[in-house]
Amino acid sequence: MTQPPEGSGPHGSADDQPITPHAAPILDADGQLTYVGDDGRRYVVGLPPEADEESVERVMATLRRGGTLFQQIEQLCHRWIGQVSGSELEPRAALVLLLTTLETALEDHYPESASDP
Repeated sequence: MTQPPEGSGPHGSADDQPITPHAAPILDADGQLTYVGDDGRRYVVGLPPEADEESVERVMATLRRGGTLFQQIEQLCHRWIGQVSGSELEPRAALVLLLTTLETALEDHYPESASDP
């Protein structure tokens, strides 16, 4: 769950679309788990109330270990978008196609809740 970006107005309407993270989450100077969205704004990740500082640190360490792999995936995405973009497909449309296709390909392996098949 993410909270509205810093410095923005109220959010939460049905028209709000999820914001894709542009970079891996980080622990900011205030100790909040944050990420920069693809819209360039900073988002604060709402942690469950039972999350303690030690569990947050474990999550952050895991995310940092995956940073290099994330950068490789990002570079591959840029290459793919560059290869498929052109007169028939704008780069932004290619990005949307890529993200949608990845979500569809992976969602069966990573259901939203434990009760999902």
